[in-house]
Amino acid sequence: MPCCAQQHDKVGLARNNGPREMIWGIVVPGFWRRSGFADRLAIGLLTGLCILAIVVFRDYGISNDEEVQHRYGELIINYYASGFRDVALFNYKNLYLYGGLFDIVAVLLAKLLPFDVFLIRHFLSAIIGVAGIVATWATARLIAGPRAGLIAAVALATCGPYFGGMFNHTKDIPFAAAMIGALYFLLRAARDFPAPRWRDVIGFGLMLGAATGLRAMGLLLIGYAGLLVVIAVPWAERDIGKIGRYLGSTGLRVAPAFVLGYLIMIAAWPWAALEPLNPLRAIFSFAHFHYEIRTIVAGEIYRMADVPRWYVPFYLLIKTPMLTSIGALCALAFLIGAVARDKIANLPRRQIEVAIVTFVVLFPIACEAAAQGPAFSGMRHFLFVVPPLAVLAGVGFDAVLMALSPQRWLAVFAACALSAAVVWNTVTLVRLHPYEYLFYNPLVGGLDGAARRYEMDYWVNMMPDAVNALQNYLGLPGDTSQRVYTVGVCGEKFSFDNYADKRLRASPGWLEADFFIAPTHMNCDQLVEGRTVATIRRLGVPIGIVKDRRGITQRALGKAF
Repeated sequence: MPCCAQQHDKVGLARNNGPREMIWGIVVPGFWRRSGFADRLAIGLLTGLCILAIVVFRDYGISNDEEVQHRYGELIINYYASGFRDVALFNYKNLYLYGGLFDIVAVLLAKLLPFDVFLIRHFLSAIIGVAGIVATWATARLIAGPRAGLIAAVALATCGPYFGGMFNHTKDIPFAAAMIGALYFLLRAARDFPAPRWRDVIGFGLMLGAATGLRAMGLLLIGYAGLLVVIAVPWAERDIGKIGRYLGSTGLRVAPAFVLGYLIMIAAWPWAALEPLNPLRAIFSFAHFHYEIRTIVAGEIYRMADVPRWYVPFYLLIKTPMLTSIGALCALAFLIGAVARDKIANLPRRQIEVAIVTFVVLFPIACEAAAQGPAFSGMRHFLFVVPPLAVLAGVGFDAVLMALSPQRWLAVFAACALSAAVVWNTVTLVRLHPYEYLFYNPLVGGLDGAARRYEMDYWVNMMPDAVNALQNYLGLPGDTSQRVYTVGVCGEKFSFDNYADKRLRASPGWLEADFFIAPTHMNCDQLVEGRTVATIRRLGVPIGIVKDRRGITQRALGKAF
């Protein structure tokens, strides 16, 4: 017996001290050693995205909502710092209807770091956006393996609305990342029902809290969890006692996730803590928003409360890369084929999980269309369905390549076509930078076909470029004056003030301004006359303009007097 023990110890020692893979003298982590080609490509992609985010996050303008969102974060901090006596946050516009998790973190970081607060917000949002791509990769990999994970990560990383939104859509992108992260942990937990592993339960609880701490729509996750529990119940056994025990055991193991999520939610969303039903009230309040915000689709202008039912689905269709949509349709086709072949009760786990992800994509869109709720800014408020859509694309294309694998040349052709589509998307985003969120697919003729007919630069992301162009124009030979010029701005004056130098001051009105800055979104550039002195273009399409109105202003003043 001692001899055997001694041999066992020697074997264990040999395993610990065996040869290890090293790169540049560094011991490579176990996952890397075990991973295949697709995993290594995915890790390289995700690492590259982190580096890219660090390099380019300064290129993006301050969005229209960021000032008020950051102020909301400050008010939440004040609420807690005052011992709940400073209740100004409950009267600040309508932001009390939203969680402030991102804004709280950004405010706290701004107090600690010696950087511009909006640069901090953009960098934080970008890193969270990359985390959303990581979660998308992990989810697709969980369902269908490393190749599906790689394709899903590439699909999301080359999706203009998502990648471009990562830097200044500081509510939409964190929410999307939290939702896909929650879905990943939920699928992992469901595989072990009725006794899910605690790390998956805790992971789901953290992501649930993050999602609801940003938007009330995160409550969808509770419904998704319930759906997975119902699907996992052993209905075929028809034993009521066993089914009851199964439900009870699963409920007890999952309950801590809901408790953890609730605690995070009320910490980040004080209004939700005032009454238990407030999160639900917030959801129903959104359905009755009737602000005078206008939007455009197919050349028709609508008030946000009057958009057609197909508004959100159509914007998702034309702004999501066709690569992603086709891949998702492939996944759906394979799912339908599996249902026809095996019947629903006999579906393999992979197809059940594909069905769940499909439901996660379609259910919110269907609810919006059925209720004909208010909408604007295209697909912005539904960015959270794009990561699971990318998961479907990864799973779908993986299934196609697997089906074609017996015919080697067909498989090679499909892989080349897929790679070509990825390259095309990537080149398009590079040419759009930093306006990647303006991406439109060929269904409407790309950006050129969408110009002045669909939503364009609604965040006025072109402000830094426009202000810089105006300052360069004023610095040209022939204009040696040091006077202060007034500028009319079709956008938030706060953003303009952040980029303008001492020679420029935002005008209270447009008509009396010396210059005019406007995006081409909703034809705002055509509302005021002037000589165009600078145009911001991408793919040959004007995104924003700068107009010199000095002669017009002087003539107008002369007539007035």
